[in-house]
Parts: sequence; structure tokens; C-alpha cells
Amino acid sequence: MRATTIFAALTAAVTALAQLPDSPRFDLSTPSYDLWRSKKTASNTVQQSFTFDQVNRRLFIVNRKPGSELESGDLTISELDFSGNLLGSMDLIACGHGVNIAAESVGSDTYIWSETDAAASGYGKALWRFKFEDGKTLDSADAEPERIIPFDRFERGTATIDAIHEKFVLRYQYEGAQNIAVFELDDAKAYNFSNALVDWPLPQIKDDLGGLSNVNQGYTVYGRYVYLLTGESYDASGGVLNSEVTALDLNTGDVVQGPLLTKAGSTLEFREPEGLAVYQTADGEARLFLGFSSGSAGDRRSNLFYKNVLI
Repeated sequence: MRATTIFAALTAAVTALAQLPDSPRFDLSTPSYDLWRSKKTASNTVQQSFTFDQVNRRLFIVNRKPGSELESGDLTISELDFSGNLLGSMDLIACGHGVNIAAESVGSDTYIWSETDAAASGYGKALWRFKFEDGKTLDSADAEPERIIPFDRFERGTATIDAIHEKFVLRYQYEGAQNIAVFELDDAKAYNFSNALVDWPLPQIKDDLGGLSNVNQGYTVYGRYVYLLTGESYDASGGVLNSEVTALDLNTGDVVQGPLLTKAGSTLEFREPEGLAVYQTADGEARLFLGFSSGSAGDRRSNLFYKNVLI
């Protein structure tokens, strides 16, 4: 009953804002394929999320900085090639949890959008945008880069970019609820967040949709659909595989597929779902990537899988 009520309210709320053109969506019921398993990043902690620079064809993974406390907000961003070889890294001090980062192509450079100004919880209260530079450290105690608080309702949040459809996406918290908002990418680059195409509250996967877990582990957008990844590590779930993916229509708020169990990397040690992102290959194949952390404490590894069937 609660889910029905929530989605009736969502549909009413988003209809007036619905401005995203139709697009195909990923079929979440299809198999997942390996990009890699058990790769090292510049950090030995749990992978938190990852992102792609679509134009420059780069891949970035964010972890908690080695040796830092969970609530410190200290992060390490690693650049890896598509075979999993480490190419470089930079550190962020007191910035956030790393739930999501976004990569923006600027000529041959990559600019990262991440959380900053971590609260006591370890989550960032603002966003900032900076050029990825190997070996550099950014500290939230410094005035630069400029802080970005998109609007008054933004209490904390993260970003992703749908580079294929040129959209900028925020997942943000307001009054304890998680929301999704979509903007034209050019507007976001100009720090103009006054013209949301979509802006509505997200459901809780377990409480509202009958899924297995409410633990949010990643999100991404492709066209008119948002994809959510939820679940826990085997350590937290008592060995139960509870990772699920869900697709929602951004124009209506309707669930179009899921919550659907994903068994990608089911034999991994520890196996915590960590991150979703979309990448289009040079041959034009769109891929929905799912990330998982594996390994033992002090030696966590990155694992990336993808689905490639559009319907």
C-alpha cells in the first residue's frame, strides 16, 4: 500500500517537469559480463564508486584514503586503464563518502565533480569541481575549488553525468529523503541549477518496493531512466546475496524493472556492491557497469561487470 501511495504521489509530482525525450533502456534481466576482477587501485580500502570520462575514454574509481577513519571524508581517486592498470591518483581530504563521482570532459582534460566539506557523518555538504591531476591533494580546509550548493534543498548529495544524452544528475538529501534531479549538462557547467528537467523523491528499495535491502550503493542515468544499485557485503548480510538493480522512468516515477537480483561476481570474497555507471564503447555499444568490492580487509580489490542489452 505504501509503495502504491508513494508512486501515485511521484507521478503527480513529476508530470509537470517531465522533459526527457524517450530512449531505450537496459534490460536488467540479461547476463553480466566481466570487464575485470580483483584489480588494485591506489587505495587498499573498499571501492565506493566509479565513473567514466566518455570523450577521453578514462575510468576513475574512488575509495576511502588508506589509513583514514570511515567518517573522515578522506578519499583517493584512482585512474585505471580498461585492463585495470593503475595510471595515477589524487587524494581528497575531509570531502565525503564517495557514494558517487562524475567525470566531465574538458578538451583533453577530465574534471571531477565530487562531494566536499564533510560533516561529522563523513558525507559532504557541498559539491566541488576540479581537474584530475595525478599526485595532487585537495583539502576541504582550503577555499578553492569553489563550493557548489545547487539549491536551498540540497543538504548533501552527489553527482553523475549522462554524457551520451548530455545530462547532469544530482542525487541529494532533503529532510531525510533522497531525491533525484536532472539538468542540461551545459546548465550545470555554468552552475545554473534553476531549470530542473526532473526533480522528485526516490523510493526506498526494501521498504517501498519490496526489495531485499535499503542500502544504496550507486546510481546512474541513461536517457529517461535512472538505475539504482542496492545491497550489502557478504560480511554484513550473513553470507546472503542481496544485491539488486532497479530501473525507474524519470518522467513518471514508475518502476519499469526490478528490484532484480544481480548475481554478477557472486563467487567473490566479501563482495559488496559499489557503484553504477554507463559507458559507450568506441563501437557504439552502451554498457551499464556494476561495481563490486572484494578481498580481505587491508587488501580490497575492484571488480567491474556490465550489461549491454538495450530494449
